[in-house]
Amino acid sequence: MTQPVKGPASYFPSIEKKYGRPIAQWQDLIRSSPLTKHMELVSWLKTEHGLGHGHANALVAHTLSEDGARS
Repeated sequence: MTQPVKGPASYFPSIEKKYGRPIAQWQDLIRSSPLTKHMELVSWLKTEHGLGHGHANALVAHTLSEDGARS
């Protein structure tokens, strides 16, 4: 039986639906940003790309976690 997705990734289906981009594209944007700190990246996604705080936070947290926390 499949376990439900928990943590930041649980937001991914609603992020893709609401903003029309796959998660991989959001992660590429985050990784290509010159910013490195978690909250800087969250603020940038909110300001430049119109994401809500929870969605931006989930994307940044998951991406940085995958990358070994560049911040």
